[in-house]
Order: sequence, then C-alpha cells, then structure tokens
Amino acid sequence: MYKGLGRRKTSVARVTITPGKGKIIINGKDINEYFPYATLVQDAMQGFVITKTENQFDVTANIKGGGFTGQAGALRHGIVRALIQASQDYKLPLKKAGLVTRDARVKERKKYGLKKARKAPQFSKR
Repeated sequence: MYKGLGRRKTSVARVTITPGKGKIIINGKDINEYFPYATLVQDAMQGFVITKTENQFDVTANIKGGGFTGQAGALRHGIVRALIQASQDYKLPLKKAGLVTRDARVKERKKYGLKKARKAPQFSKR
C-alpha cells in the first residue's frame, strides 16, 4: 500500500495505490462514473501509462475541492507520488514527462478598478 497527496488549483486528492487489477475508485464511485469526460480519465491515468503499470495497481482516492479538471490533475499528481513511493525506478520517466512537479497555476485574483484580473473597462475618449 502506497500513499500520495496530489494537488492542482484548489483540489486536493488523497490517493492510495495497492497491487491489484487496475480498479480505480474515487469518492466511492468508479473513475468512469466520477469524471464526465474520457479525456479527464486519460489525464489522470498518465502516470500508469508512462510507467507501463496500467493494470497492476488498484487506486482508491478521496478528492475534495475544485472542479473536474483540477480534480483530475490532483488525482494524477497523487498517483505519480504514490508510484514513486512504490519504486524509485519510476521517478526518472515521470520526471521527464513533467508529472512529478505540482502544477502551481491558480486563478489570479480580481483587482479593483478592473472587470476581471486583467480586463479593464472599455476606454472612452469622450
């Protein structure tokens, strides 16, 4: 049993991987039932695809916060961290693919006098 904590935007995923047949349960639901789009499932599974361990581990995850995209990213990050715990041999290919580092991009805060973070009101000369 290997554990990994993954984060992306405002989502946090607590992931546990155990040797098994490739079953993935997120918050008590199957991964295909939990995520509405197949691309999100593919995104979350990237760590297994790169290390060629698709059907070797069962995953149970508890995900909180954010939306679908952030949660899929957090799950991927958690799985990658757990895989590295399982074997240090996986670290180099995962690092080369850029999956080990946390994606730190979050929404920029709105500034006063502007409509959004950077969008300014329309300029009128007269």
